[in-house]
Amino acid sequence: MQTALEQLSKEDLLRAVSDRDRALAARDEKIDYLESQLAMYKRMQFGQSRERFEGDPNQMSLPLDAAPAEVEQQQEEVKEKIEYVRKRPNHKGRAKLPEHLPVEEIEIHPEGDLSDMVCIGKEITEELECEPARFYIKRYIRYKYTAKSGEGVKIGELPERVIDKGIPGAGLLAMILTDKYVDHLPLYRQKQRFARENIRIPSSTIEGWTKEALLKLHPLYDQLLFDTKAKGYLQVDETPIKVLDSDKKGAAHQGYYWVYHAPLDGTVLFDYSPTRGSSAPLPILGNFKGYLQSDGYAVYEKYAKKKEVTHLACWAHARREFERALDNDKARAGKALLQIQQLYAIERRAKQEGLTAEQTKQLRLAESLPVINELGKWIFEEIKATLPKSQIGKAMGYAYARWDALSAYLYDGNLRIDNNPVENAIRPVALGRKNYLFAGSHEAAQRAAMIYSFFAICKKHEVNPFQWLKHTLENIMAINHKNLKDLYPQNYKKMVQESNM
Repeated sequence: MQTALEQLSKEDLLRAVSDRDRALAARDEKIDYLESQLAMYKRMQFGQSRERFEGDPNQMSLPLDAAPAEVEQQQEEVKEKIEYVRKRPNHKGRAKLPEHLPVEEIEIHPEGDLSDMVCIGKEITEELECEPARFYIKRYIRYKYTAKSGEGVKIGELPERVIDKGIPGAGLLAMILTDKYVDHLPLYRQKQRFARENIRIPSSTIEGWTKEALLKLHPLYDQLLFDTKAKGYLQVDETPIKVLDSDKKGAAHQGYYWVYHAPLDGTVLFDYSPTRGSSAPLPILGNFKGYLQSDGYAVYEKYAKKKEVTHLACWAHARREFERALDNDKARAGKALLQIQQLYAIERRAKQEGLTAEQTKQLRLAESLPVINELGKWIFEEIKATLPKSQIGKAMGYAYARWDALSAYLYDGNLRIDNNPVENAIRPVALGRKNYLFAGSHEAAQRAAMIYSFFAICKKHEVNPFQWLKHTLENIMAINHKNLKDLYPQNYKKMVQESNM
């Protein structure tokens, strides 16, 4: 009698062996993938681990007072430390004090009778000091005049005010907005600071002031929106923002800031949308023509496929994929990272030497292009024998799928190698989320987008955001609409520089 194995045909045996091999290969591939994911998560883990401490079961209570001898010893140690700190010599490497600050001079003469003594010199010691924000009342007193005949009355004209019939001045509003959107100080904390100065302002009032001040910036934001649409080179990214206005009771809506950076002008535009879908960037990118630089999000690639658009990918994102693969395949990930490092070294050299756009292009063609070609050929060969779901396979796949877009920055010396500038512009939003958590409504989120835009431009052009905003709030209502661009932070900076010459 034949066994079950002997009854199987040769074809059945081959088929069974093939199925077994496929199952083993699939299992090995899954194991490799899971191991690479685990390694990546371990590398991403940060922060000190917490330790658990268990109390001594024999210890029923904690001592509340130290012994008298211990108190006396501790007081002696404190006395010695105070003497040491008081007599410690000044640090020789102290920073130079800023020259633009006002100086308050305090003259100190020796005590006692100095009538029989002659001053032979003086020693000067300087220290940097500050005082809290000074609140004061600005009182406009407008005098009325009339003709001696009694006909007609004239009165001094009241300057334009940010909030008509409101009490806050431009400086106070600028401080509130700067503290919230630059220094990430929520309004309720600012209210506490006012209270310390014995200034009692209801929360609803401060919120109303903030809203009205932001609305005054709307014309300038509309101008920025118009100018951004006309740019021929934009970098774009998006970041989430929670909005309290939600269809679900007790839940916050997940909205998004879409951020557009124009590298040639150094301008930044934040635009709020309730969605992350393909319709969100339509107002800006719908008719866009030129160079569009982004990460690998599918929405951007949809707009990048238009005939009038050249898509630029981001080498920083490609590099991050290979960095994640270091624990999965150190040899190949390290080789790719080394070549990417060469590309960035060339960019640093161009910046340090102050090369023009044309000179930068020629340098890239001479030195960057050979590196890109070598890396591309290597990835093309290696990816054939690499598990697609492994981390090194994902890194190679990411770069391989976007190779033309990764190489496109070679077209023009004005183009950037990565999307980092727009990501840097987004960082204040991430910090703000940790402090004020959400926007109160979709409209409030869009108003915040306006001020985020201009504060990001201030940062790029090294403009003091408080001074710019105070100047803008004081002038935006009276300025000729044809001169509205004069209020852009970079143009404000030029005006200040020219006035100081």
